[in-house]
This record gives sequence, C-alpha cells and structure tokens, in this order.
Amino acid sequence: MLTIGKLAKEVNIGVETVRYYQRKGLIKVPTKTEGFRKYSQEDLRGLKFIREAQKAGFTLSEIKELLALDSSHDHERAQQLASARIKELDDKIEEMQQARDRLENLFHQCETGEKHKPCAILKAFEV
Repeated sequence: MLTIGKLAKEVNIGVETVRYYQRKGLIKVPTKTEGFRKYSQEDLRGLKFIREAQKAGFTLSEIKELLALDSSHDHERAQQLASARIKELDDKIEEMQQARDRLENLFHQCETGEKHKPCAILKAFEV
C-alpha cells in the first residue's frame, strides 16, 4: 500500500496531479486507513496507464474512456479512438512541418537579404 506521495513519486508526477485525476474520475479516492489514504498497485497501474496514454496524445476524457474499455476488453472502440488520435497527430505534424518550412524559408531570406532592408522574418509577422 502506498501513500499519495509515494504513489505520485512512482509515476514522477505531483501529488496535486493525482488529486486532479481523482477529481476528473480517472482514479478512485481510497478510504482512509489509520488516518491516511492508502493506494494499491492497481492505482499505480492506473496512473501509469494515464501517463502513457497522455504520451500518445490522448485527452483526459479519452483516457477515461480507455480506462473503462480496459476492463471491458472492447478492442474495436479502443482501435477507433487510436485511429482518430493518429489522424489528429498526422494533421498536427503536417501543420508543424508547414510552419517549419515557412520559418526556414524566412530565415534564408533574411540571411541572404540586404542588411539595410527590413528583416524578412520580422516583416512576415507584421499585421
């Protein structure tokens, strides 16, 4: 059994993050035993699940659904959520690549431009 501090440390998060997840219904709030709330290995597994799902880009509401699916073994719904997340990540990657390409182009314009003319980077951001 773990205290909230030890639980948080195991997952490398703050105690307030654990409490936030509890308020969001992602993990349960255990009853007090001997004046302290004691967390189980199942709670630790749940927190690790949440952190890994966040690394994959899932929102907390999606993670809550995934946690429910974990106990029901609904592979089809889990795949639907993963497919939608992949699409969103692909779109974000494309958007970021376009931003990078534009900035790189501006960088080279500024680098090769005449020093007495306005900087291409700064000029591009004027409204």
